[in-house]
Parts: sequence; structure tokens; C-alpha cells
Amino acid sequence: MSMIGALRGTIQAIKKNPIVFFVGDVGYAVSIPDTLAKTLQPEKKTLLFVHTHVRDDAIELFGFSSQEDLSLFELLLTVSGVGPKIALLVMNAGNDAIKHAVAIGDVDFFTAIPRLGKKNAQKIIIELKTKLGSIEDLNLRDDQSGETDEIIEALVSMGFVKKEVLAIIKKIPSSDVTVEQKLKSALKMLGR
Repeated sequence: MSMIGALRGTIQAIKKNPIVFFVGDVGYAVSIPDTLAKTLQPEKKTLLFVHTHVRDDAIELFGFSSQEDLSLFELLLTVSGVGPKIALLVMNAGNDAIKHAVAIGDVDFFTAIPRLGKKNAQKIIIELKTKLGSIEDLNLRDDQSGETDEIIEALVSMGFVKKEVLAIIKKIPSSDVTVEQKLKSALKMLGR
């Protein structure tokens, strides 16, 4: 269980990592992915989902813009040989890219990340493949991933189980072009 799960506050200036994240009058040192640092605006209210890393000699905070990114970061930490600083470097590649690299077993993707050798890259792929779900679940994303996400979200909100929805999405006829047509086909296949 994390000591600090989330922080809502502002950043004075983004000059280095860790950033100083102010919540009220308290400034927390929070390490964030460089890709996130480029999108944050100083003085603007921001919500960060936080992992609290406790060591014998320090307590460190690692912040992310979504619960999904935080979960992936924490999954990376379960891989032996991958500490929070390396996991943070991996997170710079982006959630979808990491999941895709794991799904297709792309060792080169991970070895291109500074301080991550071939052995640890292989460990990440092997250990995360089972934790992230089947390859089919991970390979759903295509050029129309926004539409796919929209359909998945709509069906799950109607009470369908996500795993069942993911299986049906792959069976939608290619002749269906609009989101509405795809949703109708999915509903028909799900029996509604």
C-alpha cells in the first residue's frame, strides 16, 4: 500500500527532475517521466498519481498523469533488476508503446532505453507478458484505436465484461466503417 497515492497541486517551474510539486504550502519532490514534464504547465492545477518508494536511506515519490501509467510503472518494479529510476526511463517511451513491445517481444525497444541491458529487457518481456494479459488483448490497437477505445468503453458501460468485449471487437466485420455500425455489430454478436 502506497503512503501517498495521489497529489493535486501546482508546479512552480519545470527545470529539472524531480520537480517540486506544491500541495498547499508543502513542496514535494516528485520524479516524473520526461515526456510528462514536457506537457505540464507551471502554476496550473494538476493531479499526479503517485508511487511512494521507500528505501533504508530515502523516501522517493514518482508521479504519473494517469492511474494506468502508475499501474504499468508498478508492474515494471516487480521485475527483478528493475528499480524505480530505470522503470521511469522505460515509462518515457509511453504506455502503449511499452505494452506493444512486450506483446511482440521487442528486445531492441527496451535495450534502446539508457541503462537497460539485454538481460533486463528480456526479463521485462517475459515477466510482463503474463501480467499484461494475452497478446490478443494487447494487439487491439490499430490506426483507429480511438474508435476502438470508444466502442470498448460504451460496451463496458452497458454492463458487458471487458474480456468478452475485447474478443468480440476483433470479430467486427471490416465492412463496418462508422463507430455506430461497429457498435451495432458488436451488440448483435453479444446477443443484444
